[in-house]
Amino acid sequence: MKRKLLFGERMILGDGTEPFNGVIPFRLKGTFTLEEIQRALAQLQNKHPWLRAHVTHDEKNIPWFEVPEQVVSIPIRIVIRKGEDDWQEESKKEWYMPFDHQKFPLIRFVWIKGEEVSDMFFAFHHCLCDGGSAMTLLYEFLQVLDNPAADIGTENPILGIQDIVPPAILNSRRQRLKAKFIGRVASTIIKYAPVSKKAIERQNDYLIHWKFDKEMTQQLISYCKSNGFTVNTFLCAVVLKAFKKIRGKTALNKVCCPVDIRRLTTQIKHDHIFAFGLMVEVSINEKMNFVDNVRLMQKTVKRKTAKLDPYIKMMVIESWHYALDNFTKILRNGKATNDCMLSNLGLIQVPHEYKNFALDTVFSPSALGPLGQTTGFVVSTFQGEMDFSFIGSEGYLPYADALAIRDEVIETIKLKLEYLAVS
Repeated sequence: MKRKLLFGERMILGDGTEPFNGVIPFRLKGTFTLEEIQRALAQLQNKHPWLRAHVTHDEKNIPWFEVPEQVVSIPIRIVIRKGEDDWQEESKKEWYMPFDHQKFPLIRFVWIKGEEVSDMFFAFHHCLCDGGSAMTLLYEFLQVLDNPAADIGTENPILGIQDIVPPAILNSRRQRLKAKFIGRVASTIIKYAPVSKKAIERQNDYLIHWKFDKEMTQQLISYCKSNGFTVNTFLCAVVLKAFKKIRGKTALNKVCCPVDIRRLTTQIKHDHIFAFGLMVEVSINEKMNFVDNVRLMQKTVKRKTAKLDPYIKMMVIESWHYALDNFTKILRNGKATNDCMLSNLGLIQVPHEYKNFALDTVFSPSALGPLGQTTGFVVSTFQGEMDFSFIGSEGYLPYADALAIRDEVIETIKLKLEYLAVS
């Protein structure tokens, strides 16, 4: 089984020598054996073909996902657990560890082994899967780790754009011409856009992590519901205001929010291993009060999301293969066009109690790659607690500024919730 990498996957893969890795850490209370973990990972590979795949190149140097006849097991790295924050240091180590994609799958497993508590995580190349896919892997892994007889089904994998875009659209001459025209215009603009000859020095990378307890998380959710906007839009506004306060004139007043393509299509299932993203960009109006501002932002998000056409978008992007080098260069060397990315995974719907162990917490995933701006927040909620991972690099956002932005975000949210409680 094999398929060509889509444009976005090719761009993230690059030449395969630089890591662009994501991690999804979680904490389990219980005792485990290596054999139990190996068996559970093997069951995941049995279900999902691309977890067995390597990357090969054809005579035109085009990369393909290809499942070898002799399947290589998902590698496991074991570390002895010494403290509560070991998972953060091991996550950062995985950011920098490239995958030997010609010999091994594009996924690893890390076991930070303790006597009664273990931290674990999947580390994967971002060209293989996104946060949604990673959450599916977590859900299924815990099922089969607890009960090897559990039926997690078999994935019918995506083998190309024809499995995503309906034939009526993909084969429409009008739609093909539209996609090709938009694609050519966009790629021509990119080709001739002025860009530095030298990539921005990323310098030291960092991960800042914090949680809100159940009471504060529930207050935040209630505040957003009572005002008619989503938690995601509220957080965007808070983050943008924090950037403006800390960064002053260097703040760009723009935040990018990934939109899960699975929400907009019926072809891509929740358990498909897939990594195609859509984006919505929002800003704040500094002349408006906070609540009215967020409500306006919510209308903007709704309007922009409604305009997203995943099928045409994918057809357009697939017309960019010839300009891959130009796109990669502008991402690497171009100036940042937004303050950060904010990805809210929402409620993680994974069971907490199992027969043989308990899932104590799920930490928000993190990812880091070589394609430009690295500043980003990943937010998720598990067992009523909102969890934040703030990723960045000194070359884009100094660590001291990042800490100040974190403090400003937390303080702003507390003030809004205190005002709600008083009123």
